[in-house]
Amino acid sequence: MYRAIIDGVNADTIAYRAKGNIYLNLTNRCSCSCTFCLREFTTSVYGYDLSLVSEPTVEEIERALEVAFLDGPAQQVVFCGLGEPTLRLDAVLHVTEWLRLRRIATRLDTNGHGELLNPGRDVVGELKAAGLQAVSVSLNAADPTTYDQLCRPTFTKAHRAVIAFAEKCVQQGLATTLTAVDQPGADLDGCRAIATALGAQFRARPLARPPVAQPDREVV
Repeated sequence: MYRAIIDGVNADTIAYRAKGNIYLNLTNRCSCSCTFCLREFTTSVYGYDLSLVSEPTVEEIERALEVAFLDGPAQQVVFCGLGEPTLRLDAVLHVTEWLRLRRIATRLDTNGHGELLNPGRDVVGELKAAGLQAVSVSLNAADPTTYDQLCRPTFTKAHRAVIAFAEKCVQQGLATTLTAVDQPGADLDGCRAIATALGAQFRARPLARPPVAQPDREVV
C-alpha cells in the first residue's frame, strides 16, 4: 500500500480495495456527525486504517491509484473514505477527469452536502462535466427532524439540501442511488419513496456495530 508505513501499520491510507473496487480516502473531515457512523468506534475499514496524518495532494492520490492498479483492474474507483469527499471538491474533480481519460468508471459516495459545502458552485454539473458516472447519496431519514437527530449536520435545512442534490444528480443523468442505514428510528419505506419520486434507486445499508469486548480469561 502506498504512503507511510509506521510500526508495520498503514498510517496514511489513500487507496484501498474492497468489493472489487478501489476506494479513495481523501479526507477525515465531515459535515455530519452521525450517531451510527463507524468513526464513533474505529478508523478501520475492510482492515485498512483510514486515519490520515495529512490530506493527500492530487499528485499523491494519482500515485496511490497507479500503485493500487498494480494489483489488477477494478470495477470502478469510488470516492469514499472516512470523511466527506466533497469537502475536497477540486481534488475530486481533478482525479475524476484523470480517471475518465483512462476510461476508468467512477462513483461518488456522499452525504449530499456538496452544494452546502461549496456555495455558489454547480457541484453536480461540475462532477458530470469531469466524467463522474454514478453517485450514492446517504439520505438516512425520511423527514428533517429524524435526519437532524441521526446525522447531526453542521448545516440547517440539510435534509432538504440532500434531496435537492440527489435530484440534480438524476437530472444530470448520473446513476443515482439513495441509501439509508437500517437502524432503529429509520423509515426505510419513506426513504425508498423519496428515491422513487426522484427517479433514483434505493439501497438499505447495514448498521455498523462496534466490536464486542471479550472478557478476560483467567489464567490457571
